[in-house]
This record gives sequence, C-alpha cells and structure tokens, in this order.
Amino acid sequence: MSGNETTLVKLSPQDNVVVALTAIEHSSLHVIANDELRVTASVGMGQKIACQAILKGELVLKYGLPIGVATADIAKGQHVHLHNIKSNYTPTHSLSETSASHQGDK
Repeated sequence: MSGNETTLVKLSPQDNVVVALTAIEHSSLHVIANDELRVTASVGMGQKIACQAILKGELVLKYGLPIGVATADIAKGQHVHLHNIKSNYTPTHSLSETSASHQGDK
C-alpha cells in the first residue's frame, strides 16, 4: 500500500516526528516532503512516527519544540510513544519505579 502526504503531517520543519491524520497500517509507505517513510507498526490517528532516526537521549521534537527525550534508539518509521520516550511535560512513571517507591513506605 502506498500512502500520500495527507495521511501524515510534519507540523514544523524542525520536527523529527510526524503525526498520523488517520489510522496507518504496518509497512505502509508514505511520502513526506519528497522523503519516503515506511511505517514499521500500525498506529492510530494522532499517534507520532519518527520521520528520521532518533538516538537514545535525543530530544523528540513536535511543533518545533521538545516534547520528550528518547529512552531508546528510535528508527525512522517507528511508532513514538511512552514506550520509547519520556515526556518533558508530565511525569512518566514505570511500574518498577512505583513499586520501589512504595517499598520504602513499609
């Protein structure tokens, strides 16, 4: 399947993610600003996809602004969400962090 520029949007030229305007199928091919992007997982509307490789520790940019930091290497075309970024806006907690903090309450 080949998508078109209207299925994904890059909100700012500085962004390293694009946003799905519709549900996107795994392995679908899209063109963003004359650059091909093969999506590596099915994602829902509003979800972010890396439009370039993002290394662990690098800022994730949306709207031209940092929205988080990559917690793992993210390949071009990969879904970008809480499983591979830490938000700069809201606390991001893992089950192990929560369990460890409650251990001290005993």
